[in-house]
Amino acid sequence: MISLIVSIAILTGGYFLYGGYVDRKFGSDSSRITPAMEKNDGVDYVPLKTSKIFLIQFLNIAGLGPIFGAIAGALWGPVAFIWIVFGAVFAGGVHDYFSGMLSVRHGGESIPEIVGRYLGKGAKNFMRVFAVVLLILVGVVFVKGPATILTELSNVRQVYWIVMIFLYYILATMIPIDKLIGRIYPLFGLSLLVMAGGILVALFSGNYAIPNLTPETFGNMHAQADKFPVFPLLFITIACGAISGFHSTQSPLMARCLSNEADGKKVFFGAMITEGIVALIWAAAAMSFFGGVRELGDTMAAQGHNAAWVVNQICNTMLGKVGGLLAIIGVVAAPITSGDTAFRSARLTIADSFRFKQGSLQQRLVVTIPIFVIAFLLTTINFGVIWRYFGWANQTLATIVLWAAAVYMLKQGGNYWIALLPAVFMTAVITTYILVAPEGLQLSYYLSLNTGLVTSIALVGWFFYLKSKIFIEKQTQYE
Repeated sequence: MISLIVSIAILTGGYFLYGGYVDRKFGSDSSRITPAMEKNDGVDYVPLKTSKIFLIQFLNIAGLGPIFGAIAGALWGPVAFIWIVFGAVFAGGVHDYFSGMLSVRHGGESIPEIVGRYLGKGAKNFMRVFAVVLLILVGVVFVKGPATILTELSNVRQVYWIVMIFLYYILATMIPIDKLIGRIYPLFGLSLLVMAGGILVALFSGNYAIPNLTPETFGNMHAQADKFPVFPLLFITIACGAISGFHSTQSPLMARCLSNEADGKKVFFGAMITEGIVALIWAAAAMSFFGGVRELGDTMAAQGHNAAWVVNQICNTMLGKVGGLLAIIGVVAAPITSGDTAFRSARLTIADSFRFKQGSLQQRLVVTIPIFVIAFLLTTINFGVIWRYFGWANQTLATIVLWAAAVYMLKQGGNYWIALLPAVFMTAVITTYILVAPEGLQLSYYLSLNTGLVTSIALVGWFFYLKSKIFIEKQTQYE
């Protein structure tokens, strides 16, 4: 239990200390006019209250992520606490902050346009395709997950729920952001926080032995440790609770609603830290509820690694009838709300790429309908396959955004290390993973690991070569 308390304390302190440091180095300015005020169109650019923006941002980036990912990550034991804490503060918080604030600084642009500004036209075109593919995968994941659970609860055919969720998505994707998302989603975001708070109280007041991080538990406690090494698998499995590229596609949505640039730390860095705390709580609950890490592994194997079943068991036992209702909200309503904002982001990313205005309903339909046709077809593919590729693509997107943030700080003459260090680390993670993973090239572990390290070193060399070029250009201009 001590490890959990210390972890929450570090995350909280990380928001105030490191989050404040990042904000100062970026140079947020309350006197600057934000896109919400300058481009208010009544659809996507709409000023909202900061408290609403925070809850919407939290809900958008959370969904199933900090719950399902933390439960799966708990299979490695208390070492998961370390990744959640340091990942959220030094990687995820930085990633989310820069993806949101750079969008604010550049008129509410989508993340591919921002990446293109700092990594070049080729990176922009790649990101336009890559981000849309990822967003559609996210939308499909957040259709099939809730549809499967609703089918089990109602005995109604899954295709019915898939169609119903898609119809809702089409509506939510196109209507003005303040009409539905701005009114209802803060309540769903608050319910996720209440559920996590209730679980935390139950853990402290109940007879649950939360594993502590000790020399004996500091290592790989996975039942199949040889097959599932901590690096890089844990860093792909726990994404939303530590760092997630999907967040960078959501931050521009709220960047278009922010009326004061100085509130960026609260919204972007703050939502990430909050999500990290939620992930910590669920990781601790998963490790302790069934009697330990080994027992969690045995139970999940018996249940087909169904994280939704674990959530239902924990909520109903720890929180009673209220917990059952919160569980339904957590594993059905919350992912649906993340899914519709994923599709909304896909629409805006495509529209931004082709400079296609989205003011009228007809203009939004032209972009929206093809997206949903593709997504519906993808629901026929095995869910497990989609999830595995989503995990790697998700962290790859986060890595690219961190490199773009590092280049931005370099060009601004600021402290680029705050983005460069997590970019280098995540480069090693994603490279090693795709080389060693079953859905990747399935190469030997040490060959994959060394290749990941070499790739990271090579990109560091490229970065400092770019730094020298910028320095020479500035010297030339001065002369």
